[in-house]
Amino acid sequence: MARYKVKSKVVPYPGMAAWYFAYLEKKQADIIKKKHNTKKAGFGSIRVTVRLGKSKWQTSIFPDKQSGAYVLPLKAVIRRAEGIDAGDTVTFTLEI
Repeated sequence: MARYKVKSKVVPYPGMAAWYFAYLEKKQADIIKKKHNTKKAGFGSIRVTVRLGKSKWQTSIFPDKQSGAYVLPLKAVIRRAEGIDAGDTVTFTLEI
């Protein structure tokens, strides 16, 4: 199992949906792509376990076509539990 520590600003989806995302840095995303390319699933996603504050959950990171990095969707239940809002900077750990 590989672990990656990520620090990101929380960004709302620009459309009507209520999704919020954290973006991995391009350099970090490139490392993950090289090391975990065989673990890709639908839409090029990679299954991960996330630890953010006291929360831990399983989800996927998805490739972002514009930045070339990966994005982590942050569910409302996690944002509420951790007191996270748009514009906040969060630090979390990804386990792949």
